[in-house]
Formats: sequence, C-alpha cells, structure tokens
Amino acid sequence: MTDLSSQYLDEVRRQFRGHKRMAEAAMAQIEDKDFFATLDAESNSIAVLAKHIAGNARSRFTDFLTSDGEKPDRFRDREFEIPTTTSRSEVMRTWEEGWGVVFATLDSLRPEDVIRTVTIRQEPHTVLQALNRALAHYAQHVGQIVFLAKHLRSHEWKTLSIPRGKSEEFKSSSPSRATRGAFNPDPKKA
Repeated sequence: MTDLSSQYLDEVRRQFRGHKRMAEAAMAQIEDKDFFATLDAESNSIAVLAKHIAGNARSRFTDFLTSDGEKPDRFRDREFEIPTTTSRSEVMRTWEEGWGVVFATLDSLRPEDVIRTVTIRQEPHTVLQALNRALAHYAQHVGQIVFLAKHLRSHEWKTLSIPRGKSEEFKSSSPSRATRGAFNPDPKKA
C-alpha cells in the first residue's frame, strides 16, 4: 500500500502543478482589463476564479491533517467579489499564497497519510478523497480560466496543447517532445 500511496502522492503533486501552470499560461495571454472582464452579470471573471481557487486552497490545505477544511476565517462569498480598486498583482499575490499552502501541504504528506481521515465542512474524507475533491474542483475552475482567456483573446490565442489540425504531426513527433507534454511543430525550437 505504501508504494501505491507514494505513487499517488507523486501523481497528485504533478496534477496540481500542471493545473496551476495551465491557468498561468492562459492568464499570461490576457491584458489586465480582460483579467477582470465578465461575459455577463452571472459570470465570473478570471480574477474572481483565481481569487476563489486561492481562498479555497488556503482554507482546505492549512492544517490539512488536523483541522476542518472549511476554516472559520474563510468567507467564501467574498471570494466572488472584486472591488474596483483591486489590482491584478494583488489577485496574483493571493493566488501564489494559496498555491504555496497547497504545495507545502502536499510536500509534507507521507504515504501512510493517504488513508487518514480529514474533514471538510464536518464531513469525513480520507486524505485521498480530499485531495481528489480539491483536484477536481481546481481542474473545473482552471478549465473556466482557459475558456475565458481563449474567448477573450480570440484569434490571438496561443494554444496550450496540440493546435487544431496538428494531431497527426504530434503523433509522429519525437518521443522527447511527447513526454514533455508540449507541442512544438518546429523541432529547432524544441
């Protein structure tokens, strides 16, 4: 079990890092005005999504093994409010702080912790369940960030994966490029 638990923790760390990296690659393509843009009154901006992920991360991963994942000092509804005076750098600082808590906690977990019980809103979860829950939650919002960034950039969007019409070229690309997970049609730039 310890071997499998160790592999699981390695994989979940890789997945969280990948989601953070994908969101940041999308956010890097947008201008400040678009960072705060919403598609309609019921939509969230990229800034709101980043703030929400950070707030959830801080709450869920602070004292992960010893306290409930819904901290009494978390005010979730405020994560969906962005005052007009808020800057992109403020949101990104909060984003980095939230992810810092995630990665510090993940790095502290031992294989035997995977079957321990933690609570989220007083509901018991194994560590494995709690990590999978957070991973799925963040993946959902990272997908929203990518969608919004792509929509807002339109024809100027630079794909984060295999470009349309390039799948066959990717399949025949060198194994080193494929294992890195990055598509680069120009081997000289690999």
